[in-house]
Amino acid sequence: MKPLLERLAAGETIVSDGALGTMLLDTELKAGACPESLCLDRPAALENLARRYVDAGSEIVHTNTFGASPMKLAIYGLAHEAERINANAVLAVRRAVGDCAYVSGSCGPCGKLLKPYGDVEPDAVYESYLTQAKYLIDSGVDAICVETMTDLSEATLAVQAVKEVAPRLPVMATMTFDPTPRGFFTIMGVDVSTAADGLRDAGADVVGSNCGNGIDNMVRIAFAFRGHTHLPLIIQPNAGLPRTEAGKLLYDETPEFMAKRVRQLLDLRVSIIGGCCGTTPEHIRAIRNAVDGGVAA
Repeated sequence: MKPLLERLAAGETIVSDGALGTMLLDTELKAGACPESLCLDRPAALENLARRYVDAGSEIVHTNTFGASPMKLAIYGLAHEAERINANAVLAVRRAVGDCAYVSGSCGPCGKLLKPYGDVEPDAVYESYLTQAKYLIDSGVDAICVETMTDLSEATLAVQAVKEVAPRLPVMATMTFDPTPRGFFTIMGVDVSTAADGLRDAGADVVGSNCGNGIDNMVRIAFAFRGHTHLPLIIQPNAGLPRTEAGKLLYDETPEFMAKRVRQLLDLRVSIIGGCCGTTPEHIRAIRNAVDGGVAA
């Protein structure tokens, strides 16, 4: 395939994958367990899920490394396995997608609050992301996605760490926003315009949002981003907000419901469209059809 950034610069719209965590909770993962432990115990399950997303039309598939920075893995006593976890995760996706999709290394929050809000030094967080970035890049990712961030300082450290290791590797960076009467803000008080500027200044090549919202709010967030940046946008909504039924999380936005909103994202020139919590390969197939013109607006 052509380099990812080359395709985005040409104005292409690329379909990403959907949820990993909620899909794995339904089939492979016990509640409370470390999701990244599957990279050690059952990498075949990760390979199978990646293959399902490619078959549904995904051209970007994320690795099961959302919490695979050494600092986050330390919460589960797995910091010493960070290299093997990241490498196995990349290899599992690569086996599934071959050269039919880009492998994107996922980097999520470190699980701790940075000073002055918490007790963790920024330098320690940076070193943790730097280590994870090296493992992912050495294992052959095509891009890295710094995702589900709420603290712009932490997101900036993660993006900068990746760019230190590989300045030319595409970096996508997404933050999670909540609706308020004054607009969309992260729980740390970051609005969309501040996020757009801060992520760009940190070196992100693609910016946007994932998680925390269904697709209608994500259209509004994309509109806000487009008013503040000319960078390519990535939008990965949940299948709505979760509700609990019989002890199980359920998401109500159907593939058809989400696909009918894709036209609005295309009108906003969103470059990468995928899904987050509650989305499935069926959601991605519907989004793929909508992007390809198979669903009327």
